[in-house]
Amino acid sequence: MSSSAIATDITSDTTRRANAVSLALFLAIFVALAVRICVPPATLDGLYNYVSEGGAFYEKMHLGTYLLVLLLPVALFTRPVFLRGREIAAFRDLVRFFALLTLLVGFLVATGRAEAIGNLVDTYLAAGAAGLVLLAQNPSYRRRLGDAVLLFVLVSAAMGIFEAVTRIRFFPFVEGEAAFRPTGLAGHPLMLGLWCASAIAFVPLTGWKPWVKTAAMLLLFVATAAAGARFALIVATAEVLALVLLVPWSSLKPATERKAKLAVLVLVLSGGAVLIGVLAAGGLLSRFSDGVVDQNFFARTDIYRIFDHVSWQEVMFGKDAVELLKIANDKLRLPFIESTPVELTFQLGLILAVPFALLVIWLLLRLLRGQPRTAWIGTGVFLTVALSNNTLSQKTAVVTLIFVMIVAYLQAVPPRTARMAGR
Repeated sequence: MSSSAIATDITSDTTRRANAVSLALFLAIFVALAVRICVPPATLDGLYNYVSEGGAFYEKMHLGTYLLVLLLPVALFTRPVFLRGREIAAFRDLVRFFALLTLLVGFLVATGRAEAIGNLVDTYLAAGAAGLVLLAQNPSYRRRLGDAVLLFVLVSAAMGIFEAVTRIRFFPFVEGEAAFRPTGLAGHPLMLGLWCASAIAFVPLTGWKPWVKTAAMLLLFVATAAAGARFALIVATAEVLALVLLVPWSSLKPATERKAKLAVLVLVLSGGAVLIGVLAAGGLLSRFSDGVVDQNFFARTDIYRIFDHVSWQEVMFGKDAVELLKIANDKLRLPFIESTPVELTFQLGLILAVPFALLVIWLLLRLLRGQPRTAWIGTGVFLTVALSNNTLSQKTAVVTLIFVMIVAYLQAVPPRTARMAGR
């Protein structure tokens, strides 16, 4: 056999091994994301003490979080990772975010405040790991993983609509409720609404056929209504209008684009009116019967009176969560603390909560820089709805979901290539 033939065989074997490793890693990431996103807290709690009281500290992290963090070094160092354009900046930004967050977690543990790290690790560190793991994949695999996450949300949406119609749950829901509301895979009605509303704007970034995209967005919108998430539904309605009016149609000339958008807007408004009528007739808008401003609304504004019952030292350096909830129960007559700013302030102390919040906002802005307007709209919907309650101060998969959708459809421009990691 000639030397050239031997070299060709060696190259072919190396390529096959590299492809096999990439495929195996892709499947492992798919499983990790599926576990993190699709296994609700109450279901995981049946395996170990994830949300219930008691248990070891390592039981307070989601199984999917462990999988994503363990996959991170495997994804970065088992084979070369090539990035180009915006991918390079996104990789560096995610590394900085992950490193700074790790330092913050280490500082809290070292200062005896380990109880404050649960949501930091399970919500934000897991999301950072997911973003880095995705960036370590080639663009094709990355987009497929983004499509898979959107499919998770669509499945959850379909499950939620089925639950709303049949009053039959797929997964246990342990919280008391005045009326039945579906949860799908999200674990909570409000979380289901947040998932669906946030995902609507990311659907246009897929490579799906136009009719599939339209059907997917319609399913997500109906599921938002079925979840009984009133604020999420209002924001989702504005989101659909923003997608029609604000997203450029680059394939059309400006004059033609304006006429086409006007026609589509008329169709959306008329179709939306019919849809609202159908949803109302089906009882999926029953939560609007009491209006938007009700007891739940005032509970999320009255909670800020808690600052009248604590010292400035507790505001600056944090306060025990059990004692804080007792103040909310006894002084304010509120059963829960449904405010991310309030919870983060006392979990970390204002002196750490402000830098942490700025770090998260900085990363989102960096990841979105130069990206399609739809990604900006979807992320804006996510932040608007999530900040209306305490989602971002709890252990949740929705931040991982958003990070994955942003990174999966990252536009890699300009075409400058660099080898960022590997051996």
